[in-house]
Amino acid sequence: MIMNRRMIDQCLLMVFLCLSYDGVRGTKLSKQEDLELEKQLKVLNKPPIKTIKTKYGDIYDCVNFYEQPAFNHPLLKNHNYHPQMKPSLSMKESVSTISTSNYKLSRIECPVGTVPIRRTTKEDLMRHKLMPPPEDVMVNNSLIRRENSSDLKRRYKPLKGYKIAIVHTEDFPGNKFGGAGVITNVYNPHVEGQQHSACRLKLIKETNIIQVGWRVDPTLYGDNLTRLFIHFTDGKTSSCFNLFCPAFVLLNTQIPIDGVFDPVSERGGNISDIGLSINWDLKEGNWWLFSTESNTPFGFWPREVFDDDFAHFATRVEWGGVVYSPQGILEPPMGSSFFPIENDNYDAFCKNMTLLSDRGERLFAVESQLSTYIDNSDLYNVLTNPGLMYYGGPGEQ
Repeated sequence: MIMNRRMIDQCLLMVFLCLSYDGVRGTKLSKQEDLELEKQLKVLNKPPIKTIKTKYGDIYDCVNFYEQPAFNHPLLKNHNYHPQMKPSLSMKESVSTISTSNYKLSRIECPVGTVPIRRTTKEDLMRHKLMPPPEDVMVNNSLIRRENSSDLKRRYKPLKGYKIAIVHTEDFPGNKFGGAGVITNVYNPHVEGQQHSACRLKLIKETNIIQVGWRVDPTLYGDNLTRLFIHFTDGKTSSCFNLFCPAFVLLNTQIPIDGVFDPVSERGGNISDIGLSINWDLKEGNWWLFSTESNTPFGFWPREVFDDDFAHFATRVEWGGVVYSPQGILEPPMGSSFFPIENDNYDAFCKNMTLLSDRGERLFAVESQLSTYIDNSDLYNVLTNPGLMYYGGPGEQ
């Protein structure tokens, strides 16, 4: 019976992949649809100062800072942002400077005054139509009492296709977080078709969400490489990855926001990790994204693009893994693709998990202030120590 089930699942997967591939490559667009895609490409692809092709096949345009996608936002038309911007002196990093063991993101040498933007193709836009609804809507803000307990616990509203294995802050009414950080090792779990597998640091307040991490996602990127990603939801209408909607102001001239991690970690071998943090600027009100290896900023989400609910602080922080698979398709692996055994050389981990208060002060979360959540403990698991969590699993493959 088990063998028959796996054979049926594999057949369904092959049929799905063929249909998905044909849906992107074989679909004939109407003239109106084609014109609409061309219109989108003109908005996304700005005239380059310099063009660079990477060994991974990506084409990056070095675009004038003022021509980047963020400034298409109607509320940023009269902005005063500039290429030499830095966070205010009042900001305190959420993670101390840490030299990671084997950290390497693909780099682009763009001239001063420009930023690297990955060129979008028509095929990219067609493929993105297959993207599932964001995982962010999985969490319901209502709280329920645990059975036979006075404690409050967040209610999770299942969203078809997603599975998570995370550590998160408890939902106390007075939560006010001005930032968070993490060091996570980077793997390349096997995914196919519309599956994806990721690790992320995520800050939430009501329906406003910002997150950063690594991700293997053929639908988003068109390949099976492990890449950096950011995601943004403004609480109203916008929700998108990387730079596909006007939200994130890119400042770094060398590290693209969707760059490839190379090398990735080898289970039991060399470990590649990266430190990331998201910090709120008390003076200017922007949310900054840092690589904590050298406290280098990638850029920031401007205060203008969020509604008032996200001003000043977040109320919830999450660390850990998420996977997606369409209904009827086997669940993909997460993290190292193995259940954790509490060993840094063999497990996917999030360590140096730190929090900032809304005043920029370092908070030391204790075990009682953090909880774990796992959708399916038969496929994935989370093990915790103070300031450290191991996560992952083989999925169904």
